Amino acid sequence: MEELRTFEASEKFKAEALVRDRSMYEAAAADRLAFWAEQASGLDWVEPWSEVLDWSDAPFARWFVDGKLNVSANCLDRHVANGLGDRVAYYFEGEPGDKRTITYAELFAEVQQAANALKDLGVKKGDRIAIYMPMIPELPVAMLACARIGAAHSVVFGGFSAASLSDRIIDAEAQVLITADGGYRRGAPSMLKGIVDDALQSTPTITDVLVVQRIGDAAEPVNMQEGRDHWWHDVVPGFSASCPPEVMDAEDLLYLLYTSGTTGKPKGIMHTTGGYLTQAAFTHKYVFDLHPETDIYWCAADIGWVTGHSYIVYGPLANGCTSLIYEGTPDTPTEERRTGDRAAWAKDRFWEIIANYGVTKLYTAPTAIRTFMKWGTQWPQGQDLSSLKVLGSVGEPINPEAWVWYHTYIGGGRCPIVDTWWQTETGAMMIAPLPAVTTLKPGSASGTLPGISAELVDDAGQPVGVPGGGYLTITEPWPSMLRGIWGDPQRYKDTYWSRFPGRYFAGDGAKFDADGDIWLLGRVDDVMNISGHRLSTTEIESALVDHPAVAEAAVVGRDDATTGQAISAFVILRGGVTASPELQAELRNHVATLISPIAKPADLAMVPELPKTRSGKIMRRLLRDMAEGRSIGDTTTLADPSIVPIIEEALNG
Repeated sequence: MEELRTFEASEKFKAEALVRDRSMYEAAAADRLAFWAEQASGLDWVEPWSEVLDWSDAPFARWFVDGKLNVSANCLDRHVANGLGDRVAYYFEGEPGDKRTITYAELFAEVQQAANALKDLGVKKGDRIAIYMPMIPELPVAMLACARIGAAHSVVFGGFSAASLSDRIIDAEAQVLITADGGYRRGAPSMLKGIVDDALQSTPTITDVLVVQRIGDAAEPVNMQEGRDHWWHDVVPGFSASCPPEVMDAEDLLYLLYTSGTTGKPKGIMHTTGGYLTQAAFTHKYVFDLHPETDIYWCAADIGWVTGHSYIVYGPLANGCTSLIYEGTPDTPTEERRTGDRAAWAKDRFWEIIANYGVTKLYTAPTAIRTFMKWGTQWPQGQDLSSLKVLGSVGEPINPEAWVWYHTYIGGGRCPIVDTWWQTETGAMMIAPLPAVTTLKPGSASGTLPGISAELVDDAGQPVGVPGGGYLTITEPWPSMLRGIWGDPQRYKDTYWSRFPGRYFAGDGAKFDADGDIWLLGRVDDVMNISGHRLSTTEIESALVDHPAVAEAAVVGRDDATTGQAISAFVILRGGVTASPELQAELRNHVATLISPIAKPADLAMVPELPKTRSGKIMRRLLRDMAEGRSIGDTTTLADPSIVPIIEEALNG
């Protein structure tokens, strides 16, 4: 594939774009707080703020001090009041093929009914509600119902185990759990209620469970504990579709979202109301160049992760956008392909959905893009993707090869790609291009968004020059920043603010190129020390995927008595490519040529798949354990645990 070094949006795209020059950057640089105040003024406030930012108790920020608003009202009430009740809020596509179209007026009514149902269960402002659901419309309904009455939600990804669910419920002291009997995944029911029952054996704070019936008679009977468990369809529709929104302070807790910690104990990341919604709405609008009257927007993440919170629920709804929710996976068995052989399944479900709904903006992960590359170009080329206007990338650095493939075969060579860097902790995008303004480079996230201040620093905390590499730090507070770790303010300070005093640092490395554009290198704990040389796993993975035989790669560092660490590589070959010792040697040498002989993998295994969670994240810990010959332990969070012995065989073969 011919390398695409830079990309500029077309003149037609620029002429219609919301931001066409750098004046927004200049305004933010001239007065950062005034800039964020202007963005916040686009929301409906019950009471105005007295101060944009109080940073006197750093690192604990207060944004839009004394301001009052309600997130649910900003996502629903104001749009309906402005005559947009008939606009579609969500198109829902179930994996079996069932469909729903939900207008803003219909979503508004159901959210109020669900809010009243929660109030009837005794939920009040300040309580915590756990949510453990598949990708169905009742999930955003439940989140918005919590926001409406001032209860903080804690969404737990539907692929987590009973132990993970109970840990999060216990830490948050959640009072009510909202769940479903199950969902559909890869052509079959995936049950949740049994996992819930196991989890609740050790969660004394839960008094009531609301259960959405998604599967019904398609699977085994569901156990419903009398007095505790209530069917959603028996309870929610009976309540009034009128529930006044609770007036919330800008700094009241909106949600908890748990993320992994180095100690093994999940961290309850706290996000509040006014600042979070301001930045989620701002970044969604301008990074995707959103035109809500005409755009059909699809974020293909799971709402159980922060990407879904900010860019399926709160950002899009605050902007009055029409979004798409899809329940299943990109490869699903169609009626004529319902066989046990997954290789025979249709692999164009994403592209079919885009064609059917006329999706204009797509936001997905590099892991998914590399999977699509592996499956081949015939799948997207078999569907009409001409409606697409902007493509987004999220979750990890995107290697240039995947960027070019995404641009060429999904975007038809015409769509800007917005490569976004942010984290659960940041709440919203921090580094990303604005599509009509930025010259795009495959693999680079460009630069900070207006109003965001970042620097790369060395081990001593000193800023590095251009070009240069170092630790990515944020130097000024931002509206959607985490407000702490639930129940553990000291851990918040130690985790994010102690490595470089006065700077936020959450573990990512990056480099500046000669133009000052930022290239993310992944987490510094994914940086290997080979004979005293620091090498990024991301750079080596990108070098492997640069080879035309490789569809996807994962690299880990394993202990080595001589070099400190040695590089173990795992690659998935493209369709039609045959594994051989000669190709293995060629790939190792390819890395040495592109990066350095020091970066040459010590061993390289050709595997049919990589160990991934259901969200598509590669579990490098398992690969490291396998490379070092250790017991790999629990694999229940993997999408396909059966892949582990196959990888071990390839590694040892």
